[in-house]
Amino acid sequence: MKSYRAFVDGLVQGVCFRGWARDVARQLGLRGWVRNLPDGRVEVLVQGPEPALARFAEALADGAPLSRVIRVEDTLEECEEVFSSFEVRY
Repeated sequence: MKSYRAFVDGLVQGVCFRGWARDVARQLGLRGWVRNLPDGRVEVLVQGPEPALARFAEALADGAPLSRVIRVEDTLEECEEVFSSFEVRY
């Protein structure tokens, strides 16, 4: 199993992006977390099968309905920690 980490830049805070990312991840059966960063970006770390991670990456690039994604910096990593669910971190 792999982990997918992404830093999403653009209009992604204050537009329900984290809740939307949580819903998409749960629909795809992924586990992990999403959080706002002080610099205005959103960071996401998800784990699951690679096909589901690829679909999640595509969804992130499109963004939530009220967001405007400018750039996604992402990596595929080996799992260092295993998560049991998906959560929004504050």
